[in-house]
Amino acid sequence: MSCYLGIDTSNYTTSVCLYDDASGEVVSRRKLLPVRDGELGLRQSDAVFHHVQQLPELFESALDGFDGDIRAIGVSYAPRTAEGSYMPCFTVGVTAARVLSSALRVPVYKFSHQQGHIAAALYSVGRLDLLDKKHIAFHVSGGTTEALTVNGTDGFVTTEITAQTLDLNAGQLIDRIGVMLGLSFPCGRELEKLALSCTEKVTAKATLKGLDCCLSGGQNIAERYLKEGRSREYIARFAMEFVSAAICGMSERIRESCGDLPFVYAGGVMSDSIIRERLQSSFDCVFAKPEFSSDNAAGTAVLAAVKDNNSI
Repeated sequence: MSCYLGIDTSNYTTSVCLYDDASGEVVSRRKLLPVRDGELGLRQSDAVFHHVQQLPELFESALDGFDGDIRAIGVSYAPRTAEGSYMPCFTVGVTAARVLSSALRVPVYKFSHQQGHIAAALYSVGRLDLLDKKHIAFHVSGGTTEALTVNGTDGFVTTEITAQTLDLNAGQLIDRIGVMLGLSFPCGRELEKLALSCTEKVTAKATLKGLDCCLSGGQNIAERYLKEGRSREYIARFAMEFVSAAICGMSERIRESCGDLPFVYAGGVMSDSIIRERLQSSFDCVFAKPEFSSDNAAGTAVLAAVKDNNSI
């Protein structure tokens, strides 16, 4: 059996994946980086240290019992394909990929973390055909809130920013409100559980400027609600409704501006059921399955297979 190896060392997750392009099966292993209670993130030096510590055990787990061949390696080298996009934590994955490439004598293909997210989303719902077609891909996470026009001109994820947040990223807002409510970082899953237990009706209005959104106002409103004595459940629900309103509003304006293109939603924030259900009720869209929505190496493994097969 021949497989493709994917590596992703993002700001908060170490991940490794084996992808068999013949069967379509993946073996995915990942582990969150440890963040102390009450803190909103990690210094890059700490992220690099934890990736170095965690990557070997993930390789051991993913490759346990594997007796086939690695045909090529895909690795994320930067957050985005834009010039100047760089985070030190990605050098850990790139270094590991280069070492394995030399030892196994196989090629290494580099992709952005964002490209990996889009490919993982498409793989998870059986829509890799969209790699060759123009579509709109939302990447919504703690580090990015962007809508991208994806052009499949060469079978790859060539992207151009169509809309974006003008201040906070959606994941940042969710984490700030979550920590404010005493939840552990990253707060998405815990905040979703809290929000789903809310029995009150909660509404939120998006702040849009053209195709772009502004999200920082949501934190101010949440802080005011806390001072007023609103329940934690109510505030959590507000956070999710506020992000939903922003993404829905952006999507509607993009559709009016760009036409009826397929919409794909990826990134950790898009795994939230409240946000997903609202968008699915409003648009004909593709959502990454939850396990492939948060940071993972499946996308880089899939893209390595596509790149390798295109080069034959």
